[in-house]
Amino acid sequence: MSGAHADAGARGAVQRRVLRVLLLAQVLAGAGLAAGITVGALLAEDMLGTTSAAGVPAALLTGGAAAAALLVARLSDRSGRRPGLAAGYAVGAVGAAGVVVAAAIDHVPLLFVALVLYGSGSATNLQARYAGADLADPERRGRAVSTVLVATTLGAVIGPNLVEPTGSLARELGIRELAGPFLLAGSAYALAAVAVAVLLRPDPLLTARAWAAEEAAAPPTAAAPTATDAAAARAADAQAQEATATLRLAAAGMIVTQLVMVAVMTMTPVHMRDHGHGVGAAGFVISLHVAAMFLPSPLTGQLVDRVGRRPVLAAGSATLVLAGGVAALAPADSVGILAVALVLLGLGWNLGLVAGTALVTDAVPLAERARTQGRVDLGVALAGATGGMGSGFVVAATDYVGLALLGGVLALCLLPALLVARGPAVTRPAV
Repeated sequence: MSGAHADAGARGAVQRRVLRVLLLAQVLAGAGLAAGITVGALLAEDMLGTTSAAGVPAALLTGGAAAAALLVARLSDRSGRRPGLAAGYAVGAVGAAGVVVAAAIDHVPLLFVALVLYGSGSATNLQARYAGADLADPERRGRAVSTVLVATTLGAVIGPNLVEPTGSLARELGIRELAGPFLLAGSAYALAAVAVAVLLRPDPLLTARAWAAEEAAAPPTAAAPTATDAAAARAADAQAQEATATLRLAAAGMIVTQLVMVAVMTMTPVHMRDHGHGVGAAGFVISLHVAAMFLPSPLTGQLVDRVGRRPVLAAGSATLVLAGGVAALAPADSVGILAVALVLLGLGWNLGLVAGTALVTDAVPLAERARTQGRVDLGVALAGATGGMGSGFVVAATDYVGLALLGGVLALCLLPALLVARGPAVTRPAV
């Protein structure tokens, strides 16, 4: 075997190990994520006694996710993905425990603080997708991101369906039944933190930087044509402008996608309970929604790498428009049609997130990647906070139908920019 082939084989083995560890962590984190979002709005409505505040938990946990996205990214940039992800999951576990305590003692301020900390787990769950792409070739970034995301499916589908068993456990412990899923969430996030801290070696981001440094230091294999200083400067300026435009497009796509998804998802369990459906039915619908958020990831990754980032991002927006229409037209007594709407909502989110993540990673040089990814995820999380907080007020002012239609309109507004954008299917950034 030649040295080049041996080196490529060794690097492939490192990437496969990184992905295996991330898969394990994401299965655990998926359970932590989905268990909490299923009953968060119901718990707030129960403790606060008003539907207009039902969106507060989603706003708080996504607000916490916004801060955590930046902090996890900064820690990752300085020390590597392993300490960044482990710390984020650990803080999410502390937040879940705080929610349980707040529900037990009926302490609303503590509930709010705990939900902010709990949001760290959600942010870290998403930041892990960047770790999967650190060592991937540009032509396989979509598939690397999708591999990490699909691992969330198992835990995310199991979590909502454990709402009733964990609620029974909470009741036996003498606390509010709706706090039960947060018992599961805390344990899941804690185990994810341990898995990353112990097993994510070598660190993918630090390894990618080391490989890039080795390649930069290696002597050239053949003489390359040189350009004049003026031509080189023009080319560099054009490349920088294209990268900036690509980054803005990707960020806008993911921000709108997150805003619409969180708003409609947050109020669906409340809408269902208000029309006579039990917590189990809401858990079933949310489990299908979360499955649609993550399960299509392998196919999405293939499409992103083969068809292109921008077309898939546009397809995600179109799917969100369809989801808003179906949710608005769904009869309140039809669990099936509501489930279809939430599946479309999750699928639109998946298409937007995988394509947007690949675009961001393409556009940013390796030295700036973690910091820029953190800033983009900060915007995504703030959009989620806005959607979560605003959803309750929109429903209180109009109804669930009005919220669903508004979400569809917002997604529709994004489509023109995506359809007129031009660019290669895969952009090769400078490292």
